[in-house]
Amino acid sequence: MKKTVRLLCCLLGLPMAVHGAPHANDFPTVDRVLYVQECIAAHPDAGNFEMTNKCSCALDALAREIRYSEYVDLSTAAKATTIGGERGGYIRDSEKLQADIKRYKALQAKANKGCFIGPATAR
Repeated sequence: MKKTVRLLCCLLGLPMAVHGAPHANDFPTVDRVLYVQECIAAHPDAGNFEMTNKCSCALDALAREIRYSEYVDLSTAAKATTIGGERGGYIRDSEKLQADIKRYKALQAKANKGCFIGPATAR
C-alpha cells in the first residue's frame, strides 16, 4: 500500500515527505503569484504564456530547495541591497547577509537554467 501511495504521489506531482523529512514546498499562493509576476515582468520580450509556465517552474524548483521562511529571508536580503544610504549599507556590509544573497542568487540561477529562463531583459 505504501508503494502505491508513493507512486500516485509521484505521478500526480503531489508533495511527499522523504525519509521523514518535511517537504519544502510550503509557499503560500499569494507569494507564488507575486514571484511569477515579478519574473514575467523581468522578461517582457518573451510571451506571457511561455513565461508564466517557465516562472512557475522556477518557483517550484526554488520551493524544492528551501522552505518558505528561508526564501523570505534570502529574497528580502537580495531585494534590500538596492536600498540607498545608511539603511542599505547595513545589508551591504554584513558578511552573513552577503553570503545569503549569494546563495539566493545561485539558487535562482540554477532554477532559471533548469526552467530555460534567460537573463532578465533591461527596460
